[in-house]
This record gives sequence, C-alpha cells and structure tokens, in this order.
Amino acid sequence: MADNSTTDEAAAARHLLSSAAVRDRAETMLRLGLAGELDHFAVDLDQLSACADEVVQTIRAEYPTLEIPLHARWRHFAAGGLDRWGTLAEAVRWTDARERGRAAFDLAIVSVLLDAGAGAAWRYEEGRTGETYGRSEGLAVASFDMFIGGAFSARPDQPYRADASTLATLSVTELARGMQVSAQNPLVGLEGRASLLNRLGETVEDNPEIFGIADDPRPGGLFDHLVGQASENRLAAPAILQAVLLHLGPVWPGRISLGGVDLGDTWRHPKIRTDDATSGLVPFHKLSQWLAYSLIEPLEEAGIEVVDLDGLTGLPEYRNGGLFIDTGVLAFRDPAEAERPHEVGSPLVVEWRALTVALLDRVTDEVRRKLKLSAEDFPLAKVLEGGTWATGRRLAREKRPGGEPPIQVISDGTVF
Repeated sequence: MADNSTTDEAAAARHLLSSAAVRDRAETMLRLGLAGELDHFAVDLDQLSACADEVVQTIRAEYPTLEIPLHARWRHFAAGGLDRWGTLAEAVRWTDARERGRAAFDLAIVSVLLDAGAGAAWRYEEGRTGETYGRSEGLAVASFDMFIGGAFSARPDQPYRADASTLATLSVTELARGMQVSAQNPLVGLEGRASLLNRLGETVEDNPEIFGIADDPRPGGLFDHLVGQASENRLAAPAILQAVLLHLGPVWPGRISLGGVDLGDTWRHPKIRTDDATSGLVPFHKLSQWLAYSLIEPLEEAGIEVVDLDGLTGLPEYRNGGLFIDTGVLAFRDPAEAERPHEVGSPLVVEWRALTVALLDRVTDEVRRKLKLSAEDFPLAKVLEGGTWATGRRLAREKRPGGEPPIQVISDGTVF
C-alpha cells in the first residue's frame, strides 16, 4: 500500500515541474520585494519604463523592421552572420522530414546542455572562418563543429546525429578537445558539462519508449514523441517543456528531490511559504526552458504549429537579471554584496533569479506598449531575443570591463 504522504509529496513535486509554477513562485517573490520584505534586493518599478526604453533602443537598432525571430539556440548557430544549421540542413539529403527533425533535436539538446556560462576567459576559434567567439556564441559554434564532425555519433557514415551510447561515454578529455580547452583557454564547469552529456546518454538509453526509433536511442527521438503529442498538428509550448522536464529530468545533477521526484533547477528560499510540501522551494528550469524554446522551430518546420508561447517564462540567467540591476529596477540592499561571488543556491541568487522572471513579464508589457504591438504579434520569446538578453549584455559591456554581469555567480556549468 502506497504511503499517502509520499504520494502527496510526489504530486506536489510534479507541480513544480512546470512553467506555471516558475511564474507563480516568481510573482510571490516580486510581491515580497515590492513590500520591502526581501533581505537582498529592493525593487523600484518606477525605473521599469526607463528599462523598457533601453530594450526598445536595442530592438530598433538590431531589428528596425521589428521582424524578430524567437529566442532560441538557433540564433547562436548563426553567429557572425553565417547560417550554419540552415546551410547544413539544406545540403544534406535527409531520408524524410522526420529525420531532419531528429537531427535538429540532437543538435539543439546537446548544445543547450553545454550552454551554461563559459566564463570570461574562454574562446573558440572556428576553423572554417578563422573567427573567434566567446560565451554563448562560442559554445554554440564549438558544439556545432563537434556535431558535424561526428563527435556525438556512433556511426562513422552518419555524422549528423547524437547517439546515446556515444554521449554516455564521452570523456572530459574529448569534450575539452572539441571545445579547445587548455590551461591558457579555460572553460568554466568543463567536468560538469561532460557529466551532463553522460547522463543525457544514459537517460536516453534507459527510456527507449521515448527516445528509441527502431531500437536506435538518441535525444532526437523526442521529436517523434512530441509530434505524436500534437493534436490536429498543434502543440502548446508548455507541453514541450513538460516533456523536457519529465523525460530529460534525470540529466540534471541531483539537488533537491521530493516524493522521489528530482526537481532539477529548483532551489530553497526561506521566505517562499506554502501550505504543502513545496514550501520554501523556488523552481526555475532555466536550461530546460531554453531548450523548450529551441525545440519550437524544428517542430514548426515539420508542420506542427506551436501555440501559447507566452506559457513559457523569461529565462532567469545573468544577462536578463543583469538588465534589471543595471537599469536600477533592482538594487542591492547591501552594496558590498556586489563585490563578492555568490553560490548559485544562495538566497541572494535565488531572489535575483525569481525577481528576474517576474520582471521580464512586466518589462515585456512595457516594451509592447512602447512599440504599439500586441502580445499575439510580439510574444515574450521575441522580446527576449530582441530584446532583454541583448540589452543586458550591452549594458554590462558599457558598465564593467569585459562585460561581466553585476553579480558573480559560482556555478558548476549546469545552471547559468
């Protein structure tokens, strides 16, 4: 007979594995901030209009026609104006549209898992162009080069794939080689990234009913699973996230579990109180949501209409979060806290990330109002791309040497 308390905990835990829970807890944090009840940040919504002005300035400079693509990993694959994936996808003779979709999923899933912050020192030199890239663009180009070079494939004659068996055994040394890591070119969290890919391979191998296509397990099998979930060729964006969290959840390092459910990118904060077993827990699922955004376009290219884009949340990472500090919407209660690094699970970082999620909704409304665009025409995913992320990066470069974020986070390569 099942333990009712464990069953209740598991049900409560599964609720946290959703974008709705991310948004709900973030709104609670914002209410506390506006009431002056947070220990680390003060919130000044009077600065939100000026913050939106900065975002609009970036959008008009980069996208004067306001034709903005969705925020997704595919933008980074086009670093330097070179459409790497588009060129490859058109050149390869895929057996059918589904095979192309699986390859796109393979690439996106592996690349997003490698996309936590690289650190300021790391660079990747692209052989075909001679260009050098850092941070997210560098990680994208490096992972793309590994992908087209067959680094993730178990089949020498089929390089453009990621096989569970190869991912499960990929060594730190092999990843370092592909990422051009050396003593002079260090990459933050290298071991953590390799472990993520290993766990990805193991998770895919252990779930052939989701990832196995003709007993051929690969992350791209999730493409077929999601196509099968579509109703009349329509699929809600939060359903993509649910599938990512449910089926790829074991990939993430074990941090907090509840009722036997691993909660992934979920952290503790003492002021978030509820009347169930999830009291004190704040979910974010940043990389999972980044992945969900990045799986939209391959599905749409296969004829699946993805709806309810705003059902996902903004991403609580350091560019979006830095935007609100650098525009004065958020301020440290103790300015000295800006001078020292903070653990990713610290109450200060949890506050910052949750406030970022809630404030991204607020600034999106302001940006739409200033541009006279509707939510339907200008979803959150376009505001992020156009947008908040790029403005956060621009302001960081203007305010600090090397474009460092306003908070230094001690990360293991699996969160930021």
